[in-house]
Amino acid sequence: MEPEPLAVVEPVVPVGPEAPTVVEPEAPVVVEPAALVIPPRPVHPPAVPAVAPSPVEPLFPQAPGLNWAGPGDHWSRAWAMDTLGGVAPQAPAAEPPAGAGDPPTARDVELIRASLAVVEPLADRATAHFYALIFVHHPEVRALFPAAMDVQRDRLFRSLLMAARSADDLPGLTAYLTRLGQGHRKYGTLTGHYAPVGECLVAALAKYCGPKWDAETELAWRRVYGLVATVMSEAAEAAARTSPPWWQAEVVGHRMRTSDVAELTLRPDQAYPYRAGQYTTLETPWWPRVWRPFSFATAPRPDGLLTLHVKAVQAGWVSNALVHRAAPGDVLRLGPAAGSMLLDQGDGADLVCLGGGTGIAPVTALVEELVERGGGRRTVDVFYGARRQDGLYELDRLRELAAGNPWLTVHPVVSEEQAVGLLAGELPDAVSRYGSWAGRDAYLSGPAAMVRRGARALARAGVAPGRVFHDLGEEA
Repeated sequence: MEPEPLAVVEPVVPVGPEAPTVVEPEAPVVVEPAALVIPPRPVHPPAVPAVAPSPVEPLFPQAPGLNWAGPGDHWSRAWAMDTLGGVAPQAPAAEPPAGAGDPPTARDVELIRASLAVVEPLADRATAHFYALIFVHHPEVRALFPAAMDVQRDRLFRSLLMAARSADDLPGLTAYLTRLGQGHRKYGTLTGHYAPVGECLVAALAKYCGPKWDAETELAWRRVYGLVATVMSEAAEAAARTSPPWWQAEVVGHRMRTSDVAELTLRPDQAYPYRAGQYTTLETPWWPRVWRPFSFATAPRPDGLLTLHVKAVQAGWVSNALVHRAAPGDVLRLGPAAGSMLLDQGDGADLVCLGGGTGIAPVTALVEELVERGGGRRTVDVFYGARRQDGLYELDRLRELAAGNPWLTVHPVVSEEQAVGLLAGELPDAVSRYGSWAGRDAYLSGPAAMVRRGARALARAGVAPGRVFHDLGEEA
């Protein structure tokens, strides 16, 4: 059940002998609100050293809903402790065995997969034990996590297990861990946190692996985790030299597109680099330490503003706050741009794109990028799906783009009603009815079930496995 938002506490006016004298005006005085002054967008991001960020003055001092983010801010005070500086992580309790710093071997990968087969049926208990060990023995890191651990708990443990499974694919694993390390900076993760987390991971696995756990298996896990920690920490330290761990972004526009979908326009406090098709992770002041991913709805704009489409979902803490509570003047935090739904400008392959609900946002951004760069060499088919016609809130924009670019065709699809000019049925089924899509690159965004079904439908329709792009399950 979703917690109620925190109430705003009104200031207390003293009463009695010491109360100030209040003089009532003869007539009501109307005070015009001060105009909101938005500073110009910075051009160059500052270089940030590889240390915890220092307090700086906010760039939006006149924002009426300002929620400053930094050491001692609302987020930090929610835990009554200093989360970005202060107490250093404790050192591991014991020295690791000899050879733990060596690269993982093929035998290590075998042992890890065998132990994972034992742990996975008990993953919930193993995960709970893992975090219990962290918070009991290293309470200084508790404030890096949200109060409700349901999502973040599974996300971190799942990432560690995924990295262990991929230990024999070093290039792919390195790319994944690099993104992970860069993204974890927004949580306040420091290099010193990796060692104690590794010790707790090994202890949790030892408890739940049973007879599959021995000295050789422990050494294998230590080698793999050593690789994980090294790549992630080095990626974070490299990123810290050129970009901040997170950006502040002021809400400068909030427009309802449907009864439960809002379009948010944000102005970041400094230049925010991203590409069409990517997403950001976002934290609100109402739910500290809870980060959720949202795709950009436009290609990068000359004015530097960012546009997101957010649908309020049942029990969605962040999405409901953004749709029904956020207003111009509120300040949010953004993590770095991420995602692999990027166009290869040198390829020139024809495209088929599926966007379900607010999943149309990154698809529209990709189309805009093609329009800006001149996409006449490609043929692009966009299938845009919703349950009902009124859910196709971005259809007019796509049709406008198609009217000026004959290489673009838009296919609107609705699943719960029939309408003239619209395809009926589920989005993957509508794509399948068009026959072969061999030779095309495919981009998918939307609900997880739709993306999975769409990817399978496109594979049956001839799209090569390596030519299907989506970000399902990537964010961590």
